[in-house]
Amino acid sequence: MADLGVVFPAGPDGRRSTAALGRAVVADALRPVDPAGAGAAERETNWRAGYLPHFRRLVEAGIASREAALAIADAGLASLHRRMRVAAPDGAETALGDLVAAPAGRVLGTAEVTGTAEPERELSLPFRGERLRGDALLRRLDAWVENGVVEPSAAEAVRTVVAHPEWLALPDTTVVVLGAGAEMGPLTALLRWGARVAGVDLPRPQLWERVLDTARRGAGTLLYPVAGEDVGADLITEVPAVADWLTGLPGRLVLGDYVYADGATNVRVSTAVDALTVRLAAARNDVALAFLATPTDVFAVPPDAVAQSVRAYAGRSRAAKLLGRPLRTLSAGRLLQRAYLPGSDPGVLDSLVAQQGPNYALAKRLQRWRATVARAAGTTVSMNVAPPTRTRSVLKNRALAAAYAGAHRFGVEVFEPATSNVLMAALLVHDLHTGGGPAHEQPWQDEAYAAVHGGLWRAAYAPRSALGLAALLGYGAARS
Repeated sequence: MADLGVVFPAGPDGRRSTAALGRAVVADALRPVDPAGAGAAERETNWRAGYLPHFRRLVEAGIASREAALAIADAGLASLHRRMRVAAPDGAETALGDLVAAPAGRVLGTAEVTGTAEPERELSLPFRGERLRGDALLRRLDAWVENGVVEPSAAEAVRTVVAHPEWLALPDTTVVVLGAGAEMGPLTALLRWGARVAGVDLPRPQLWERVLDTARRGAGTLLYPVAGEDVGADLITEVPAVADWLTGLPGRLVLGDYVYADGATNVRVSTAVDALTVRLAAARNDVALAFLATPTDVFAVPPDAVAQSVRAYAGRSRAAKLLGRPLRTLSAGRLLQRAYLPGSDPGVLDSLVAQQGPNYALAKRLQRWRATVARAAGTTVSMNVAPPTRTRSVLKNRALAAAYAGAHRFGVEVFEPATSNVLMAALLVHDLHTGGGPAHEQPWQDEAYAAVHGGLWRAAYAPRSALGLAALLGYGAARS
């Protein structure tokens, strides 16, 4: 059966090549500021194996100036919207841009669940079997900063939320959680705090049983789309219907993008969410945006992160130094590389994981591009780097699960989902009460603000140069 809704463009041979689309979009994004980089991307013959340096180049080319970063984001989004298509059941195809005005295939009604619990009146963080609050939570934040696990700005933002518990319920706001059942989404935390959440996810009964049970046990209000006996909606095929439904919801609207799917479907659903974002922004003037950036990507990082990493590299144990030399020699320099050249300002940290593939990289990058463009246009944007987390999608990738199990040996802390969820929801609350956080001169500084990277930015080694060894060391733990 042919795919419907948002689809990849068909080539001359009729195949919908994900590699051709990814290569073209990256090249188009680079072209305004780095023509040589655009040409290199276009000439990449094995995109599946060779995409990594081109995604790094997208970040490096945008560091030079605010204008360069915005030009890349604008061009990347424009290319994606120009190239992706919408397939109808009758076989007709239209441009993605047509979704801005396309009629809905059906009208979605609103169902509501109000929680039975009392709202939580203070921020508490589940951590290693405990629930940290008050001074214990503040001490944990201090420890994370000292160990380089989170950026100091992230700890400061959470401290601000601790000092303002009345912020947690997000009064007069509806937070839309696209991907209501997502493991990394804020739905559970927000409902515990008494917030109003609009959940959207696929029409799967088991998924909605879990989400509705969460809502009943919470203290907030869950709104969700229904049509007759059907609950939920498929974003890939129903952008107009979901957009019309969201347009009518009460309060200030926060559009939170927490969708995830395997492989090429991740690009399709992320593109559908971007088309939904454009349509909703045209219909309402009060829409804020929220995203979680993956830690396994390329980021420009501040000089104090570079300095801490350089100190960690210089302070390696004698055994680590002795072991490192032959490993680097045997691997032609690929293993245990230092993360940065001393004095880099900013540094560039490349945490892309080859096994996650170019479709995952593109789906996450288009979210960063949308955040950059929207913020520049004056929209309130919450986009924070989330920590490495033991989610189901990570653990089913054996290599990544093993690497996460051994990551602590290289100064990287991998979080449990319950800890990540609450921590990132607290940062969302902070951003929505502070206009998206402080304004920065450069887009890369906006991305680096309040990052919870688990130590990837401040550890001694470049992440990919330690990943294989971490996997070897963690393989036994991952199996158990």
